[in-house]
Amino acid sequence: MNIRAVIPFRPVNPKTRLSCVMNQEEREVFARAMLDDVVKVTNESGCDTILLSTHPCQVEGAATILKESGLNEALNEFFSEISGPLLIIMSDLPLVVPESVRKIISTEKDCAIVPGRGGGTNAIFVKDPAKFHVDFYGASFLDHMNIAKDYGLSVEVVDSFRLSTDIDEKEDLVEIILHGKGKSRDYLKKLGISLSLEKGRVGINRSPHK
Repeated sequence: MNIRAVIPFRPVNPKTRLSCVMNQEEREVFARAMLDDVVKVTNESGCDTILLSTHPCQVEGAATILKESGLNEALNEFFSEISGPLLIIMSDLPLVVPESVRKIISTEKDCAIVPGRGGGTNAIFVKDPAKFHVDFYGASFLDHMNIAKDYGLSVEVVDSFRLSTDIDEKEDLVEIILHGKGKSRDYLKKLGISLSLEKGRVGINRSPHK
């Protein structure tokens, strides 16, 4: 049996912190492009990909389960409905590559956790979902480490640039332009978003005619 990879996704009005550079329609297309990049990688990694979506959404290469509840509630409810190894991976990780996913799911520990920047959690692999629950938002990395400890689970913390780079802020788009290769980067180029040098630091600029 292949490992299931679950990707939570909100297709309507996502990534509001990018409103300074994209309107709602553009953010929705961009979020979908990032999702497509992640789905492609989970499938190439040998996982069975499941989309846990807040609204009806069809993605090639993934089965869709509609759950309108919040992130934690939806995932923990899903945990109670299945058995077997499970990977949770966020939809805004467009730099991820198959090697990154294989590193997580090949852990010899009971679970593997990938920290995001700023104390968040970008991916979790658990061999027995019945012995785990999620608590995203805030300092979720520390919360998930403590949850694993409470369940008596061994944990591998996976240090990965590509998995730790989630896209939330305008400045994060720099990483896609520098290191991305998929639909996400193509869409940024279509919008006229490119690199710029601002006071000695690399930033992004959007062409006004786009």
